[in-house]
Amino acid sequence: MHELSNKLKLIWCFAKWIRIESQLFKKLLQFLSLKSDDFDHIADSFKEKTKMLQKKFFSSLFQANINNISKLFILLTVLFNSVLLQDEMRQMIQRVKVNKALNTFKISNKALQTSLTELTSILISLFNACVTHKYHLKQFKKAQTIILHKSKKSDYIDSKTYWFIALLNIMSKTLKSIMIKRLSDIAETHHMLLNIQMRVRCKQFVISALNLLVDQVHAVWDCEIKYVIFMLSLNIAEMFNHVLHTRLLHTLRMRRTSNYIVKWTCSFLKNKESLLTFNEQISAMR
Repeated sequence: MHELSNKLKLIWCFAKWIRIESQLFKKLLQFLSLKSDDFDHIADSFKEKTKMLQKKFFSSLFQANINNISKLFILLTVLFNSVLLQDEMRQMIQRVKVNKALNTFKISNKALQTSLTELTSILISLFNACVTHKYHLKQFKKAQTIILHKSKKSDYIDSKTYWFIALLNIMSKTLKSIMIKRLSDIAETHHMLLNIQMRVRCKQFVISALNLLVDQVHAVWDCEIKYVIFMLSLNIAEMFNHVLHTRLLHTLRMRRTSNYIVKWTCSFLKNKESLLTFNEQISAMR
């Protein structure tokens, strides 16, 4: 501004820029039309594109036969303290990354960590109420899903060129992490898991499974008789979105999981909602 005040010509240029450029709204990049998997239909409207993205990212559960569930004998559950502790909650909140995108509640992870001292008694009372009543709050079940396009793709009309980021409620994530830790402790204490299971267990990591696999391959190679090695690799990450809830809860009971965890899990799985967001447009989705 000091330079503008000394040069009359620059003042007039600046005035022209204010009248013209600043009044123009930048055109937002439009979310392109999408084609269905069978290529017979092109989705142009906001509602059609929402349904197509919903089908891609949030497909329905598979149908399965569950008639044998009621015929199986349910063992007595193991005893485990159902009261959540303040140290558990603090540990889980302090573990989360701070500079992450805000969810629908607009509460940042950093803000929650900073005010943890003042909020400890309030949050632990809230979490214990959820566990006591075996109920996951409706507000905790709301998430926001941001649709992003994959980089360096030649055609963005295909829904496969998009991926999503789910922004979850930080308090819901904290309570879920506590319950997962509780479930893991119960499983380890009462030997509910197979010895060959490696992932998400104390002192048993994926690298251990890889080392075991390499040792077995070398053992086969060292044999006098030459064998051909076959390995079947399955990507089971996608399976968890299609797990039948009735079967999952029954499996927890058959593993003698504490009743409060089973009932809270049942509530946790029900009636989840997400706001599907793309191009500054929002669509509510259950």
